Amino acid sequence: MSFLIAGLGNIGADYAGTRHNIGFGVLDALAKASNTSFSTLRYGSLAEVSFRGKSALLLKPSTYMNLSGKAVNYWLSETRTPIERLLVVLDDIALPLGTLRMRKQGSDGGHNGLKSINEILDTTVYTRLRVGIGSNFGRGQQVDYVLGVWDDEEIAALPLIMERCRGAVEAFVTQGPDRAMTLYNATEKDTEAAP
Repeated sequence: MSFLIAGLGNIGADYAGTRHNIGFGVLDALAKASNTSFSTLRYGSLAEVSFRGKSALLLKPSTYMNLSGKAVNYWLSETRTPIERLLVVLDDIALPLGTLRMRKQGSDGGHNGLKSINEILDTTVYTRLRVGIGSNFGRGQQVDYVLGVWDDEEIAALPLIMERCRGAVEAFVTQGPDRAMTLYNATEKDTEAAP
């Protein structure tokens, strides 16, 4: 029985390298570390990786962000993966850049990808890994910021962020969400110290 790791993002060249696509970026990093590549299948691109003998299917939905639930639901059903083995990786403007926050349930927090998943799965009880992208934007500029490309300073920080995300995903698969949360969720002190 494998795990399903869904990284949220938008397909197409217009969205490549944007902050909103960090879920795709995390899965790309996982695939690269495992020396595997993605295949284009129904509702998404998929790759299989293994952590200490436990297999995980990486899913980058091709449905666009606001229909992410369609892809996640399809592949949960197709692979007969129980929902407790689902991990959704997404961006979060409420967290400082690089701060990780894993939770076993919760609201969509205004994120269209999570909103779609919650609606189609008809539950908010599944594990999600929120990756902080910061909130360095002025009033009315949220959409431009989220859909904007990383600046030079952020690009320099990304390798370490991806490494921590990879560790969090591996911990989720091999040790379970509670242990992964203990290892990778930032404390309030960590968050305050973040740039």
